[in-house]
Amino acid sequence: MKKHLVFVVNPRSGVERNKKVQQAIDSTLDHTLYSYEVCLTQHAGHGEQIARDAAARQAYAVIAIGGDGSVNDVIRGLYGSHTALGIIPKGSGNGLARTLGIPVNVIAALQLINRNLTEKIDIGTANGRLFASNAGVGYDALICKKFAKSTRRGLAVYSWLITKYMWLYRDWYWDITIDGRHYRRRAFLVNVANGTQMGYDFKIAPDANWTDGLLDVVIINKFPKILGALLGYKMFNGTLLQSRYVERIRGKEVTISNPELKLMQADGDAMATGDTIQFTVLERALEVIVGKKAG
Repeated sequence: MKKHLVFVVNPRSGVERNKKVQQAIDSTLDHTLYSYEVCLTQHAGHGEQIARDAAARQAYAVIAIGGDGSVNDVIRGLYGSHTALGIIPKGSGNGLARTLGIPVNVIAALQLINRNLTEKIDIGTANGRLFASNAGVGYDALICKKFAKSTRRGLAVYSWLITKYMWLYRDWYWDITIDGRHYRRRAFLVNVANGTQMGYDFKIAPDANWTDGLLDVVIINKFPKILGALLGYKMFNGTLLQSRYVERIRGKEVTISNPELKLMQADGDAMATGDTIQFTVLERALEVIVGKKAG
């Protein structure tokens, strides 16, 4: 019997683009192995419902075609089921796909689905909100908010926002508890990572393992802003943790608080929050079609 796939597509991504994706599926997918259907999302969060319905029908996998936000929607629908997640990266940063070794080229991503290498990965929670790649507070949450409001996409816009707000953003004092141990830091950002990437090959936690049952808490402490470009370069080439201004602490349960805290990001989506965020890790909680195994 063929394994059934459900492709989740956002029709707002453009008619021509969607036609090309459909043509790629028709020409590349192994039709001796898989049957499939394509479902178009109609509104924000609709991907979650499509994924939940597909899992209830015991589909083999739901393939999210989009960026980290679209992938996150599907993850929320699949969590707790036996249906796997597949990804065809069509977003801006594609942090989770890059972490898992999934090519950003549509044909190559489909060939990976034909290969069908799967792995059960950990999932993080932030005040109950699921995330697969990373979540955080401080500067990265601000950039996610500004990027979401931008009418343009791409690395150039992302880099411009990073540069602009690096000089404008002020450091905060954070109370951080990791597996019962308390830390107080004056930090530029605090990121809780399950995967390695924030997107665009910027590696916030370069040696994170998404199957080890641990979250990597990466703290970029107060630093001279003139060194911002150097830190960005280190993030890009995977040496961020070698900086004297950066520390990484691993744990299963994390709490971050600040009386003025109002904003966080999870898998690149900025959202309002209260003054305290509790993070946990759900071990081996989701089957994913990957390009490489962890570690």
